[in-house]
Amino acid sequence: MAQKFTLNVNGKAIRSCVTLVSAVGNAKVVTLAGLGTPEKPHPLQTAYVEEQVPQCGYCINGWIMTAAAFLRDKKKPTDAEIKTALEGLKCRCGTHMGIMRAVKRASEMMG
Repeated sequence: MAQKFTLNVNGKAIRSCVTLVSAVGNAKVVTLAGLGTPEKPHPLQTAYVEEQVPQCGYCINGWIMTAAAFLRDKKKPTDAEIKTALEGLKCRCGTHMGIMRAVKRASEMMG
């Protein structure tokens, strides 16, 4: 799965590499760059830094954008719910446990 090209369309994570522009229409599209700003990062971006998750960085987009869509609707997820929401995503650097901690931390930051 091409996680590198994940974005949120109307609050749902989609893979842009397999989505036609015509299918998006006038929907609200948010990219990783639009999720937060350097001055006010999204809680997931902050949590990734605090948990020191990034290694090669190739998969970060897919993980963060998928988690952002999930946390938009699920405010206080359990570890099992986070794991299920992120099923199918891969990190070749093996930072899965750091990613789980970052998503949990972000959910706590989001209240």
